[in-house]
Amino acid sequence: MRITYITAGAGGMYCGSCIRDNALAKALTAAGHDVLLLPLYTPLLTDDENVSADRVFYGGISVYLEQHLSLFRHTPWLVDRLWEAPWLIRALADRAVQTSPESLGDLTVSVLEGRDGRQSKEIEKLLHWLVEQPAPDVIDISNSMLIALARPLREALGAPVCCTLQGEDIFLDHLPEPHRGRSLALIAEHARYVDRFVAVSDYCAERMSRFAGIPGAKIDVVPLGINLDGYERRAPARDNGLTIGHFGRVAPEKGLHLLCEAYRRLREAGRIERGSIEVAGYLSPAHQSYLDSILDQAREWGLDGEITYHGKLDRAGKLAFLGRLDMLAVPAAYDDPKGLPLLEAMACGVPTVVPRRGTYTEFVERTGGGMLVTPDDVEALGAALERLASDPAHREELGRQGAAGVREHYTAEAMAARAADVYRKVNAARN
Repeated sequence: MRITYITAGAGGMYCGSCIRDNALAKALTAAGHDVLLLPLYTPLLTDDENVSADRVFYGGISVYLEQHLSLFRHTPWLVDRLWEAPWLIRALADRAVQTSPESLGDLTVSVLEGRDGRQSKEIEKLLHWLVEQPAPDVIDISNSMLIALARPLREALGAPVCCTLQGEDIFLDHLPEPHRGRSLALIAEHARYVDRFVAVSDYCAERMSRFAGIPGAKIDVVPLGINLDGYERRAPARDNGLTIGHFGRVAPEKGLHLLCEAYRRLREAGRIERGSIEVAGYLSPAHQSYLDSILDQAREWGLDGEITYHGKLDRAGKLAFLGRLDMLAVPAAYDDPKGLPLLEAMACGVPTVVPRRGTYTEFVERTGGGMLVTPDDVEALGAALERLASDPAHREELGRQGAAGVREHYTAEAMAARAADVYRKVNAARN
């Protein structure tokens, strides 16, 4: 099949959606399909081989200018190319990417208005380029906030359109009114032009059906998958005691402060004699003060040097980081629809401790690679950490089960095979 997959870049952040979409495109290509992975807003940043096109539509600079200055909604396309070079978008996005729902309500609504919005020119640029490319058998749009593209793409390219659902409800739910209500109404309006929706987890399918009013019968689940190259079990270092990892975005909703509080109680009670919390992942400027407050608190507790932030990691750095852990704990304070770090840790044989919420529940129950605890409960979290700290054999068994479970259920190859099945059925139904 020839597949056109339209995804959204996230500036200088390693984004779970970007990593997932790139892994899917790469695995589909390896399976013999012809895939065009086309980024919008910014180039993709992924820690694996980047297989996306070296072309960006809906360039972040153009989108911003068109939103705020009417002049740029009418500038010639040739002039727009001056600020649409991928290197320039990447350079500026690294410094000024804005992801706060509270400040992006007007822009979100405008993009969802499609040809009636302020970025209508960007739709015409995209279509003008795509009609010159080989005609696809199917098109997939990476999230429902791009759903306004469904009708123009169907009409211009004559191909069925899928729309992937992978956690955009979190952003949409935090939009201030009236932007939240208007955005959901527009998604519902455009949904009739989507042939199938593709959810990245059972949880995500159920959540988006309720949240956005998408009929469950119109949603297929294509579980997340990761490229397992390099994911091998490494023996954790034992000289510094127990090593607990926290991997992912460093932000309050990921629960690092809850993990540190549970760890403090265990250390003060002598239930963990020696240990450390090793933290890695993207840290936005807006959350620098959050991390600083945690490190300051650790010094006040007398735990200076036991909580360490290792920054944003590339693939080699990530694999080395995961290989040093005795366990991974992500006590998220929200229902995470993806949770790629859990799969990555379990693939390395690292047991996980996570709350029973969001996609975490199905990951752990399906793989057997961790412990589920009551959400937002520091005592329950501490009890699970203590259990694993005191029982190396149990840690080893959970690690073994997790590694096997990921390889059975959550590989990029399995994800690609399931996606291809959905695409074939959609194409056959349309023809």
